[in-house]
Amino acid sequence: MRNKFIWSISLLLVTIGLQSFVYQKNQLSDKNPNKEFYQITIYRYNRPQQELVLDNYLQNALLPALHRLGIKNIGIFKDIANDTTEQKKLYVIIPATSVEKFYTITDKLSGDKEYRQAAATYINAPVTAPPYNRIERILLKSFKLAPTLKLPTLSGPRNDRVYELRSYESATEKIFQNKLHMFNEGDEIGLFERLNFNAIFYTEVIAGSKMPNLMYMTSFENMQQRNEHWKKFSDDPYWKKLTSMPEYQQNVSHIDISFLRPTEYSDY
Repeated sequence: MRNKFIWSISLLLVTIGLQSFVYQKNQLSDKNPNKEFYQITIYRYNRPQQELVLDNYLQNALLPALHRLGIKNIGIFKDIANDTTEQKKLYVIIPATSVEKFYTITDKLSGDKEYRQAAATYINAPVTAPPYNRIERILLKSFKLAPTLKLPTLSGPRNDRVYELRSYESATEKIFQNKLHMFNEGDEIGLFERLNFNAIFYTEVIAGSKMPNLMYMTSFENMQQRNEHWKKFSDDPYWKKLTSMPEYQQNVSHIDISFLRPTEYSDY
């Protein structure tokens, strides 16, 4: 009897493991030709010299090298809160048509002589003066009804622009799927578009520290315009209708909002 119980438990664990493996494989191997993936790299630092090294590396080494690899529309941003916080952040957002492309970037960069020369200060930084304190990387997959990145239509001074990066967490995977449905089939994406939020991307996180969660980015000429847009959003009759629907209740458990400004050398 005991052996039968152990065998049953083992079979259950194997089944759960296989289901998890298949889910992850499907997430990483989406063959939809219109779907995109994104890698967000967040550099955390707190010293002016670190920022100088990072700016030089990103502007003169990494960005040109990625362009040579045919990767375009790379967003590089600094947290607006950098002006007042001790712990500062710099974001690099790289798009790709498949997850596999991210695997090959490091190898291709290591074989790029021009990149290695331009990145020497960053690569060879001593232990006493690292160019950052920590690096965080997040992997994302675009929504089915917003499959590709859209460049914003902004014309004002770059230093005034506000890029708003939002992360919505859900309590469970099932509830998270409900929030995805709300964005897609519920037409929350359509509402953002009708109100001209200048959205860059809508994505679900497939590797990160706050899962299950989704992330999306909108853009504005300045903070005043941002506030005006969100006021219209909250007052919109369709939003009020959507949030009152029983099937979409309590599908977000936590929200993180980051206000970013583009660097002078960012692609958008």
